[in-house]
Amino acid sequence: MSSANTVLTDDSLVSRLDRMLLPIETAMIVVSGLFTFGLMFLAVFSVGGREFFGSPLRGYVDWIEMAMPFIAIFGISYVQRTGSHIRMDIVIGAFRGRALWAVELFMTILVFLLIALLLWGAWAHFDRSFDFSRPNWSRDSSIDINLPIWPAKLAVVLAFVVLTLRAALQVWAYGRALFLGLDRPAAVPFTPTIEEQAAAEASQVTGRD
Repeated sequence: MSSANTVLTDDSLVSRLDRMLLPIETAMIVVSGLFTFGLMFLAVFSVGGREFFGSPLRGYVDWIEMAMPFIAIFGISYVQRTGSHIRMDIVIGAFRGRALWAVELFMTILVFLLIALLLWGAWAHFDRSFDFSRPNWSRDSSIDINLPIWPAKLAVVLAFVVLTLRAALQVWAYGRALFLGLDRPAAVPFTPTIEEQAAAEASQVTGRD
């Protein structure tokens, strides 16, 4: 779906739960952005140190490896909520009404099952790494400067926990839309029409010079 996707809200329980989960997802994507921004500074510091002082940042690759889970997947649930992930709109767009909700429900169930399995595996990896009785609470560490690995693995677990909750809410919302025959259900993304997008843009500039 495009970046102009909209998630409607109403007084239903699934919509209230959607709005409760949104601040968590928003905070996580902000954290992801901060890690991306911080990695840029590390790159400048490392390159500058190598060029001007002959000494790049020690453990630069280790820091990148530690930051990658936060950058790559920590905000994935927010992307799932807004429908901003890559998908076959040319196929999905051919469906309307209950047929569309049936297809969306089927695909979202597959997402839920896949993420649940990935969550189980991610927790197993974190559990093997974390140990209160060891230095830095970690059984393993990075190769160069021995950073503990468990925070990066915990980030994966947290991302998949929130994504599992989001997928479960969307399964509920699509199922509700299918059985009730809703035109535009709450708690799931949809692409506004060209007229709706134009009206939204007009409302944003109303009163501006």
